[in-house]
Amino acid sequence: MTSKLWFFLLCPVFCWSQTLTGTVVDASTNQPLETVSIYFDNTTVGTTTDDSGAFSISYSDAIQSSLVISYLGYEKVIINDYRNQTTLRIALKPSSVALDEVHLEYDDGLTRKQKLRLFRKEFLGTSRFGKSCKILNEDDVILRYDKRKRALYADAKAPIRVENKALKYEIEYDLIDFTASFSYVDPIGNEFVVKTLTFLGTTFYKDLEGSEKKKTQKNRAKAYKGSVQHFMRALYNENLKEEGYWIFYKKFRVDEWSHFSVNAVDDSNFKEVTLKNRVSILFDKNQQSEIQLEVDKFYVDIYGNYSPIIGVYFGGTMGDQRVGDTLPANYGL
Repeated sequence: MTSKLWFFLLCPVFCWSQTLTGTVVDASTNQPLETVSIYFDNTTVGTTTDDSGAFSISYSDAIQSSLVISYLGYEKVIINDYRNQTTLRIALKPSSVALDEVHLEYDDGLTRKQKLRLFRKEFLGTSRFGKSCKILNEDDVILRYDKRKRALYADAKAPIRVENKALKYEIEYDLIDFTASFSYVDPIGNEFVVKTLTFLGTTFYKDLEGSEKKKTQKNRAKAYKGSVQHFMRALYNENLKEEGYWIFYKKFRVDEWSHFSVNAVDDSNFKEVTLKNRVSILFDKNQQSEIQLEVDKFYVDIYGNYSPIIGVYFGGTMGDQRVGDTLPANYGL
């Protein structure tokens, strides 16, 4: 199961603010585009272009994610090397094919209602936070079920807008891929057992009214503790035990550093992480997870960003986390 979460650690660092300005135009007409979304992936840091296509966005060293430029009807642009630039000119190309022209709804063995129910469950999650979520534009979600492969696929005509009432976020999730494969399917009895799940996309978080209330802050802290975000920050700082994590191998508790190796990378803000064996993770003595690598190593920074995402897999509590359980990457900074 693939869990898509990218995150950071609370720590005393100094973050210098930088400002990036630019202009967004239509690649065909060279005319400025207004209300284009500009945001750092998986954060609350974003803006839109004005009537002249101009934008200005500030960020600190804590922001390590890609810059996303997204506008309905145009191909999305993702920029990674913005740190050495102060001004950008971005030309967006119109989308060549509409999604609904490619993925036509047809009788694939499941009703639209059944597919939506499955999508909500696996995309939003079934935790208390996941159940508090509502997709605000379900008509934009295109769902296809493959009876032979027993797999559900999803696309969207526009970013999926999710209202998380418990964590007080509105999330814009620009879906790149969603695939849920099932080991058992009974459409008549509405029984579906998930075998593997992969979903991937870019996200932008907006605080909703009431986000500053104590109850909301308590909920966010609860979502953070024991999450992949929290674990990666603790791994970088080599304080897993202090943060409440115990590591087990073959049912026995072991010294975490006899299985994990964390080493600084020259001229980089990242650390290299290797794992000798698949291990179990116990948080706060009651939340059990597993981590397994299908890559030789991965890299993590002080804020909890890690790469590659594909190849680092979680099971158990961490593997069950969905969009409804996630926090923006700049949470707590």
